Amino acid sequence: MKKILGISAFYHDSAAALIINDKVIAAAQEERFTREKQSSKFPVEAIKYCLEEAGVEIDELDAVVFYDKPLLKFERLLETYYAFSPKGLLSFIKAIPVWLNEKLFIKNNIRDGLKEVGEYNIKKLNLLFSEHHLSHAASTFYSSPYKDSAIITIDGVGEWSTASIGFGKENNIKLLKELHFPHSVGLLYSSFTYFLGFMVNSGEYKLMGLAPYGNPKSNQTHKFIQLIKDNLVDIKDDGSIWLNQKYYNYATGLTMVKYKKWEDLFGFARRVEKIDIEQHHCNLALAIQIVTEEIVLKMAKEAKRLTNSDNLCLAGGVALNCVSNGKLQKESVFKNIYIQPAAGDAGAALGAAQAIYHMYYNKERVVDGINDVMEGSYLGPSFSEKEVMSMNKKTKAIFKHYSEFKEINIDIAKEISDGKVVGWFQGRMEFGPRALGNRSILGDARNPEMQKKLNLKIKYREGFRPFAPSVLAEDSNKLFDLDVDSPYMLLVAPINDSIKKKLPENYYDLPLWDRLYTERSVLQSITHLDFSARVQTVHKETNLKYWELIKAFKKITGYGLVVNTSFNVRGEPIVCTPYDAYRCFMSTEMDYLVINNFVYNKTDQNDWRNKDKWMVKFKMD
Repeated sequence: MKKILGISAFYHDSAAALIINDKVIAAAQEERFTREKQSSKFPVEAIKYCLEEAGVEIDELDAVVFYDKPLLKFERLLETYYAFSPKGLLSFIKAIPVWLNEKLFIKNNIRDGLKEVGEYNIKKLNLLFSEHHLSHAASTFYSSPYKDSAIITIDGVGEWSTASIGFGKENNIKLLKELHFPHSVGLLYSSFTYFLGFMVNSGEYKLMGLAPYGNPKSNQTHKFIQLIKDNLVDIKDDGSIWLNQKYYNYATGLTMVKYKKWEDLFGFARRVEKIDIEQHHCNLALAIQIVTEEIVLKMAKEAKRLTNSDNLCLAGGVALNCVSNGKLQKESVFKNIYIQPAAGDAGAALGAAQAIYHMYYNKERVVDGINDVMEGSYLGPSFSEKEVMSMNKKTKAIFKHYSEFKEINIDIAKEISDGKVVGWFQGRMEFGPRALGNRSILGDARNPEMQKKLNLKIKYREGFRPFAPSVLAEDSNKLFDLDVDSPYMLLVAPINDSIKKKLPENYYDLPLWDRLYTERSVLQSITHLDFSARVQTVHKETNLKYWELIKAFKKITGYGLVVNTSFNVRGEPIVCTPYDAYRCFMSTEMDYLVINNFVYNKTDQNDWRNKDKWMVKFKMD
């Protein structure tokens, strides 16, 4: 029996994952425990949780694995500055002390971090390192149900690699092709994230959410696409790219792009947060989304040519681009596509552990062609009735306790159908960036005001941000043009014609916000402006309580789906504990909170109108 702890840390999305043989026992991001979004700190709390869940001590571990090789990253840093010198001196002066003090002596930092977790015998510690893109590849292939598969990983940058095409068979992974820094699909997309006023490494999903507001019929959109291809990126037939460094600053500077060149190219200044979003911002977001989809499709076709596999596994931050994933699914280059639900650096902690188990220890895989190993991605902590009662006493919460969960489903489904917003906290917390029905905020997708209410009064975030539907798996193809399961909310699909509403003839000429609030669907609050939705299929086998709630909602409304957004406010990580959930509930205009078998009505709570008492200042993302 092999017990292996995987760790990602020191960049962003620190996390820990623990496997025993090939079974994933626990996995969680550090941010959920420390409440610091996308924390880069050594994941002390996440490791403590994983060890406790597995019932093991550090000394009982066969290996501790770090998800990349910092010395290779340092080599890339030095070679890059040397190649671009004398440019980048200021950036070099800022970066080198951090590397010398923190990242170069990574073994000592890991050992010291583990001391904060608990006492252990340093001589017994088997500390190993996996390459960054191998960790990504392992996280998706070894989690997948496939015996063999093409593997594509795409992100900003690992050591040198920014994307890879590989082939997994049985218990082995071979990387066949790599794209190297500074040429990167992830950094290309992040450059537009930055130029359009969002934060790099956290705002990419906002850019993706803004893209449907772009006008696909606009000459400006087509012009932007051509400008990108003519000036910023040269796309090769195999999906590899060459980025024109005359326009970028990330290699040696302190910003992503060279402002003046981009402003001259696109005809407007870089947006900052206080500047309102206008149509040209949306059109540029759509343009880079279309270009990204073209690159990913070409990579997929090259992966098919190299491997001739029927299956494709995806990981890396760009694999979280569910619009691109949906287009790739539609193209049917591969019969089957699997996407690691924690596709970013957090998931690489799991992949590092899996790579060591299967490749270093040469252990076999057992797959059935149907089920993955992720347990629905419900790999975080759960909380007992006793722990919830302790929170109730601490907060003086007023609640109703149900002996039968079926009664909760009936009552809460009715409240949702009446337009109420519900915080839903059940079972084990999700691993990865998506709330999948255990740490979720729920609403009625039929309600045309629900998107606006959730954004402005619950999440306190930008009004354009879209929401996803959680739909009964058996009802998915009745509402969406989607012929596969999407349990991890990683595929965008068009809604079916049966739920569309007729648009006014001047729809694409309407101002941005008028278009947003024009009714275009029976399920308005989950329908993007381009008639698409980011679908989560809910399965009875993996989340019975959530499935039964949606089933109860269907009995009332005829629709087997609800709006699902992550249980947090802007700038805050998804809630982890019952206290996190109650505090978030009290600081917003949520109507009900359900934690296990406890139900909280907002207006029953003491001092319920005083939201400021419960509000926590989080750094804006």
